Amino acid sequence: MAVLFILGGLVLLLGGGEVLVRGAVKIASRFRISPMVIGLTIVSFGTSAPELLVSVQAALQGSPDLSIGNVIGSNIANLALVLGLTAIVLPIPVTRNTIRIDWPVMFVATLIFWLMIQDLLLSLWEGIILVVLLVSYLTYLFLKSKNNPISTGLDISPEEAESDQGNVLRDILFVIAGCLGLVFGADFLVKGATELARSFGVSEHIIGVTVVAFGTSVPELATSLIAAFKKELDISVGNLIGSNIFNIMAILGITAIVTEIPVNPVVLTSDIFWVLGVSLAILPLVLHRFLIHRWKGFILLSYYILYISLVLL
Repeated sequence: MAVLFILGGLVLLLGGGEVLVRGAVKIASRFRISPMVIGLTIVSFGTSAPELLVSVQAALQGSPDLSIGNVIGSNIANLALVLGLTAIVLPIPVTRNTIRIDWPVMFVATLIFWLMIQDLLLSLWEGIILVVLLVSYLTYLFLKSKNNPISTGLDISPEEAESDQGNVLRDILFVIAGCLGLVFGADFLVKGATELARSFGVSEHIIGVTVVAFGTSVPELATSLIAAFKKELDISVGNLIGSNIFNIMAILGITAIVTEIPVNPVVLTSDIFWVLGVSLAILPLVLHRFLIHRWKGFILLSYYILYISLVLL
């Protein structure tokens, strides 16, 4: 039953996120909201909604290890698993802005999170600080990108959405259906993961950084690999780094605002250093010719395999 809950939860999360983003993008495009604004708000929220709903739901159900484990595991998976596998299929170019702006923000955000949890608690006020920092970062990107629209990463342009013969009501129903899918999917996934952990005598923390984190990272992984196989790579290091920033500042921030999160000591003694380690490892890899070659992808993938192996031992 636990496995069915997990699989059902993942299906609802993936389907709900996809439906939510597509419906919201079409609605926004109909009202002539710029692709840049859509990309920074609706799409960013939609792609991270599974992690957000799972973390909040887990914290509310008294499973804080799933909340933080989900984010920690997802951040490691984004930079090691997703980036590694994608680079193995097709080398990934890196923009200089990613190194000058996005990477420092991600690394500093991780350090701030590390400092905040020294008392083994992510409090309400610390959650507020993280969200304020995220809003400041998004405001900076918004102002900086006025003359450089950011793609939504979807095959839906404002013109296509506007010329669509459908109606706004249908798109609103898409958004509602997507939200319901996310809510029920998160509930099923958390229940299934908790039950699985108890039945096998495995800690919720381990389930969080492995099963749940991998499941909520599937959208990024699937999108990246499909694009790479088509040789139409619209994923970048900047996108994944941005996702990690959002995971720490928005997901942990909002979850801590909803309910304070107790922190497993393992996060301080082990997991946080794996996140910082892969974040640091990215820097020399991308600075070399501003391209992540296949051999670099194998290094990143090996890092992820090593991490998961040690977690499961």
